[in-house]
Amino acid sequence: MEYRLTTPCTAQELAPLKAGDTVLLSGVVYTARDQAHKRMMEALDKGETLPFDLEGSAIYYVGPTPERPGEIIGSAGPTTSGRMDAMSPRLLDLGNKIMIGKGKRDAAVKAAVVRNGAVYLAALGGAGALMAKSVQTLEVIAWPDLGCEAVRRLTVQDMPLTVVLDAHGGDLYEAGPAAYLATR
Repeated sequence: MEYRLTTPCTAQELAPLKAGDTVLLSGVVYTARDQAHKRMMEALDKGETLPFDLEGSAIYYVGPTPERPGEIIGSAGPTTSGRMDAMSPRLLDLGNKIMIGKGKRDAAVKAAVVRNGAVYLAALGGAGALMAKSVQTLEVIAWPDLGCEAVRRLTVQDMPLTVVLDAHGGDLYEAGPAAYLATR
C-alpha cells in the first residue's frame, strides 16, 4: 500500500502502516545524527528542553552535504541508523513517532516502536540527490558547531520512504528475505 502522511503524526495515523508499505511524507522533518543525539541525551539528563518538540516528530538520520548556489540543500542521503540505537528508545518514549534512516535496528528500538505506536522508515541509500528534491525549506535550529550534524528543521513534500518497522512488530528486514526464500 502507499500512504501519504503529514507531520506531526499520531499513533492512530501510523497504525495502518505495515512493513513494506510506501510512504510519501510531507511536513516538518528534523535532522539529527550521532552527535546531535548525544547532545539531546545530555540536555535531557540535565532537565533542559530539546531544540524541537518530540511529540509526533519525524527525525531523519542525515548529515546533508553543503548546497550549491540556488539550492536549498545538498545531497541528503540517510546514514546508518544503528548508531542511534542506544538513544532512540528514550526519544520514542518522549513522543518521537517517525525515525528515518537505513539499516537494521536493535531489539530495544523495535520494542520501543511497538510500545509507542511509532514507525521506522527507510530512505533510499545512495540516492541523496533524490531525497534532497523533497526538501522545500531548511533552517539550522541547534548546535551549528556540529556542521553537517547540526539539527535542521526541513520542510519536505512527498519524501519517498519505505516502512521497515511498523507499530505491530513487523520488520521488513526479516519478512522481505523470508518471503523471497519462500518463492524459491
